[in-house]
Amino acid sequence: MSRLRRPNAGWLLALVALLVVPTVMGVGQFGAGTAMASAMTTAGSLATSSGPSPSITAAASLDSSGSIGPSAPAASPIPSDSSLPSPSDGPLASAPPTADGVVPGAVNATSMALTAEYDATVRLNFGTRSFQVASTMTITNTAAEAIDRLELNTIAARLGRMTVTLARSDGRAVTATVKDQTITVPLGGILQPGGRVVVRIDYRATLRSGLAGSNWLFTRVNGILEAHRWLPWISRATPFNRPNHGDPFVTPVSPRVRVTIVSDRVIRWATTGEQVGGTGTTKVFEARNVRDFAIAGAPDYRLTSATVGSVTIHVWGRPGFATAAVMAAAKSALARQAALLGPYPYRTYDLAQTAGGYGMESPGLTWIPGGAGSIAYLVAHETAHQWFYGVVGNDQARQPYADEAAADFIARYTLNLRRSSRCATARLDLNIYQYSNTCYYETIYIQGGNFLDDTRRKMGNPPFWAGIRDYLAANRFKITTTKSLLDTLDARTPLNLVPRYEPRFPSLY
Repeated sequence: MSRLRRPNAGWLLALVALLVVPTVMGVGQFGAGTAMASAMTTAGSLATSSGPSPSITAAASLDSSGSIGPSAPAASPIPSDSSLPSPSDGPLASAPPTADGVVPGAVNATSMALTAEYDATVRLNFGTRSFQVASTMTITNTAAEAIDRLELNTIAARLGRMTVTLARSDGRAVTATVKDQTITVPLGGILQPGGRVVVRIDYRATLRSGLAGSNWLFTRVNGILEAHRWLPWISRATPFNRPNHGDPFVTPVSPRVRVTIVSDRVIRWATTGEQVGGTGTTKVFEARNVRDFAIAGAPDYRLTSATVGSVTIHVWGRPGFATAAVMAAAKSALARQAALLGPYPYRTYDLAQTAGGYGMESPGLTWIPGGAGSIAYLVAHETAHQWFYGVVGNDQARQPYADEAAADFIARYTLNLRRSSRCATARLDLNIYQYSNTCYYETIYIQGGNFLDDTRRKMGNPPFWAGIRDYLAANRFKITTTKSLLDTLDARTPLNLVPRYEPRFPSLY
């Protein structure tokens, strides 16, 4: 996310009343970047249909205002990585290996080292804000250990009053449970390494009617519907509540995602994927090698397109949106950043106007709030996330430096916008839950980006940029760490960078 927000008197009043507005970046064909821009919203109601099936056990709760408040179930804090069990903790089963399906037994283990393809149908009502999802995951256990459950991430659990209506593993009903933003799905047995299972999860939810708090991530307001992290995705249990606008997510790449959107009226959609079929109120989209699938849509979106090299840029906006400025910023950012980092990883790059909130990345897609200021910076930051999050993933909650500091450094370097931090010098190796709202951006983004820029100056441009490209190539479409980034730079120079690293990253060096 980036740190730009739309000036708005209503927003100021809302801020006095409450708020930490998380920043989000579009991550579709570009990468995950964080930019901040907010807008106020209108209220609305939502109706949903279809009752839960017998396999459902839990629904997420929210306060009556629609914002996450004291009445929402508290998420357990994560003070450090060491306080959490490894996703693959648990003894291996004695069952023989199997090529397909689950076998009887239990190992009390899950993993993110899985290869999952997603096929989902979303049935939504723009007027009532009803949002119903039927999703099928085809999962291959590419981990070294056996597992017997999945931990799936979706913010619909925290923002949409989500109720799971169907849960099946290999065609058998299972009991899925919801806690915080995680759906835990038992497989009904053990999935050995190399094994394959098909899991079905259906849910119904209600989109928010405002932008307060984190609501802008899952809302329909100001004539625009926007939904981020709505598709249940392989992850690990990660608390949603945080004291700042950090991104509380970690998700591996999927080789293929196919989404069908069925709406109550004709809507023009900007998504992580490209449209591959459908017309009218039913449209089909597909994406490859992505870590999430975000959508934004409006009946009156207007589309403007341009090309940079072999990449097609699409800007989606309602009448009055700063389309020309966003397009100019996107063309410049894409060209400059690709020259430093290597080719942009997707065929298209979409930038879509949202109702408000922050800028947000998704692979191949960036959200730009209507009325946002500093468009050149916002677009540059979110575009950089296409590489630092899109190409190379990280645990954005536990190690935010790896994507946010890198993306902000790239944005400010290409725009010549370096500035000093407004907070005291601090550690750069903490998780998002350990930084205050006041100093999270100033520490991770500004101090973190300046640290990389100072490292560049010390190393010199040729070895520094060679190291950055090494890091991107070695970890392409994988999940890696802050230490991996720093070690790759250190390996590219005869200088010993570790003494520089130690004071700012004491848990790593």
